[in-house]
Amino acid sequence: MKLPEFDPHSVPVIPPPPRHEPVDGADFETLCEHFGEDRFAHGGSAAFPLYQASTFVFPTMADFERRKEPGSPYFEYTRVGNPTTATLEAKLARLERGQWAYVAASGMGAIAAAINACVQSGSHVVAGVGAYWPTVRLLKHWAPRFGVETTFIQSSDPQDYIDALRPETTLVYLESPSSGYFDVLDVAPITAVTRERGILTAFDNCWASPYFQNPLELGCDLVVHSATKYIGGHSDVVAGAVMGRDDDVRRRVFREIEIIGAVPDPFAAWLLMRGLRTLALRMEQHQRSALAIAQMLAEHPRVARVNHPGLPSHPQHEVARRQMRGTSSLFSFVLKDATKEAAHRFVDRLKLFHIGVSWGGHESLALAGTFFDKPGGTPEWVIRLHVGLESTKNLLADVRQALED
Repeated sequence: MKLPEFDPHSVPVIPPPPRHEPVDGADFETLCEHFGEDRFAHGGSAAFPLYQASTFVFPTMADFERRKEPGSPYFEYTRVGNPTTATLEAKLARLERGQWAYVAASGMGAIAAAINACVQSGSHVVAGVGAYWPTVRLLKHWAPRFGVETTFIQSSDPQDYIDALRPETTLVYLESPSSGYFDVLDVAPITAVTRERGILTAFDNCWASPYFQNPLELGCDLVVHSATKYIGGHSDVVAGAVMGRDDDVRRRVFREIEIIGAVPDPFAAWLLMRGLRTLALRMEQHQRSALAIAQMLAEHPRVARVNHPGLPSHPQHEVARRQMRGTSSLFSFVLKDATKEAAHRFVDRLKLFHIGVSWGGHESLALAGTFFDKPGGTPEWVIRLHVGLESTKNLLADVRQALED
């Protein structure tokens, strides 16, 4: 099913920020620090300026009339573009190895914009049932109101996704590792087919972050993030992001964000840029501590199973090693006593891990529930850990003491 064309002139051209690009071959950490910035254009400020403005003015009406033309140096209105936001977007696009990026007011704002840009009434979507639960709710309960149907796949077999495709399929929505059980999906076999059939593929890359995985290089068309998580990293901002390469898809995503109004405040964009400065360092620490705790749990006599793609025991460990450059802070496990009482007792005994629903910030979090159940499986209480930036030694000791009676 072909989506209707947009008039490219109906979408404003957002002026790019001044580019002070590092030498070719700059590494991830260097790009986070330098890409898209010209500090000497802002009085030598080491921190990029915060343009806390809603409206931008023009010297002449001729400049105003040319505001949407390529090369115009002027911004118009923060809902359609802001210098602070545009600089952040330039960095995010480069880090995800895309050509463009747009920041949204929340992760769900970005996810909704990406999905809406790829569907219309009569469209069919294929998605994994283990995706972020608000995304599943959007596809299951909200999208059908507008004539969009979704087939949910309950396995990690790429062929199941391919077999679910229909002539009216316009989007395949992927998340890997999945929420809850952290299953890893082999993406390239799916995107090889979707590209051949002209079907767009979107990928939720929150778990790995751009530091450990780049889905555009696996053949995906769109990447979405809850920038609240690792990109922000400090548990003080709510935001999302969409990245891609194709210009037609760019126009669609921009129109969705602009019309719905799901744009971030410039201060949120400034906070996200601050978070990017330390993203690589934080991801390395998250990975190191989480793997140490997962390995300890996997050997503990009170633990039945650990769901962490970095462990050799994980069913898709080899796929994870091939597809990602590392692993992050978030995983889950099941006690041998997989009851509500045992799960609650463990979480309540933790001292450094606090009970909370989010993840990706500096603080360690824990949560227990049955909301991670695999469809058709026996209900079991699963414990999810987000391993923060505290000392690895102290976090290990905390988890060990919580396992004791």
